[in-house]
Amino acid sequence: MAISRIFRRERLDNYLESDQHFAKTMSAKDLMSLGIGAVIGTGIFILPGTIAAQYSGPGIVLSFLLAAIVCSTAAMCYAEFASVLPVAGSAYSYGNLVFGEIIGWVLGWALILEYVLAVAAVANSFGAYFNSLLKGFNLALPTAVTGPYDPAHGTYGNIIAILVVILISWLLSRGMRESMRINNVIVIVKIAIIILFVLVGIFYVKPANWHPFAPFGTKGILRGASTVFFAYLGFDVVSASAAEVKNPKKNMPIGIIGTLVVASVLYMLVAVVLTGMVHYTRLNVADPVAFALTLVHQDWTSGIISLGALAGMFTMMVTMIYSSSRLIYSIGRDGLLPKFLGKIDDETGTPRNSLAVITVVIALLGGFVPLAQLTNLVNIGTLVAFLFVSFGILRLRRLKGLPQNSGFKVPLYPVLPIISGLLCFGMMLQLPAETWIASSIWFALGLVIYFSYGLHHSRLNDQD
Repeated sequence: MAISRIFRRERLDNYLESDQHFAKTMSAKDLMSLGIGAVIGTGIFILPGTIAAQYSGPGIVLSFLLAAIVCSTAAMCYAEFASVLPVAGSAYSYGNLVFGEIIGWVLGWALILEYVLAVAAVANSFGAYFNSLLKGFNLALPTAVTGPYDPAHGTYGNIIAILVVILISWLLSRGMRESMRINNVIVIVKIAIIILFVLVGIFYVKPANWHPFAPFGTKGILRGASTVFFAYLGFDVVSASAAEVKNPKKNMPIGIIGTLVVASVLYMLVAVVLTGMVHYTRLNVADPVAFALTLVHQDWTSGIISLGALAGMFTMMVTMIYSSSRLIYSIGRDGLLPKFLGKIDDETGTPRNSLAVITVVIALLGGFVPLAQLTNLVNIGTLVAFLFVSFGILRLRRLKGLPQNSGFKVPLYPVLPIISGLLCFGMMLQLPAETWIASSIWFALGLVIYFSYGLHHSRLNDQD
């Protein structure tokens, strides 16, 4: 097979024709809800405390700001792609349209890794957190159904993890209009709980706790920024919904960039109040926000924070399961996976087949497999996509035959896309060696599938 074949690019009009069966129901507000649902999880109640204690001190607020600036470079690249190419599949489809099929497949394979592992790990945590909540009411599930398959410790499956994945998939299968209503409500509850902490905590702030502001120096703030960078990952899933958005040229950039702005403000507010309530040296605990509230005798708020954590995990799973189903649909649409995955249900305007398959995979992983050692793979999958999307802007601007971009454009072109790509590569180099080894195995498996199945079933073959 000639090298030119695997680098053949898909045509935009083919994607637009396939994706026109989606119901276009989503607004900029819905997109921001999706994005915030993915980005703001339980980490907002943990990272500001633990990173302050270990690396940044009260300067953690600058760590969050620096990480947000780094993420914003990639976010702007995604916003331009979504404005020019309003199709399902996010970076997978962008890669196919701009670089060629083999690059698109690699990006799609990276995103499958990101989405599936992220949701499975969070489902696992949701089950554990839910069980802890039950204990507060003197209730308990049998030990056998409260953890991954581990007979030595008496657990055979996490039933709550499995059930929450099935529940979310059932909601999504009913159509995006109804799903977004529920997701929007839960996101509002989550934000309200975060604001409640800020409003309660601000009365207990002691400015003396902010001194010294940067006890570990500039190096500590930069180390903190590299660590909290991963707290912002998730805004990219907004681009997966482009085919279901009203006026995507306007609403997609608002959804992507707006998500990052709101998430940054919330992280920084929690960081400022938390380090003002309690000296940073005391915050290296598993639940620093709840710990701070207990110290100031606001124990009643701790229960509400637990509810906020559950809400955070729920909306993250909604967004990621939604995005992963659109990704699998997109790959099936192109024939690189079985074509039944690329079908859209006429009644609901959703890809029910891909949703059903991804639900089974995530439920099995989240319910039965210990995932603690695999979560770094989520980061490398995301950064690979960020890297290609960033450098892809350089190629997008030069390609002929694409619609003229009357929407969002990355400022300071070509400097900003190049900086974004280099920053993403730099973040990849921060990941441990075992993550690189495991991801290499994953990508090698992906290439085997592409050359043994996808290449021969691709719909690009019909254009020969």
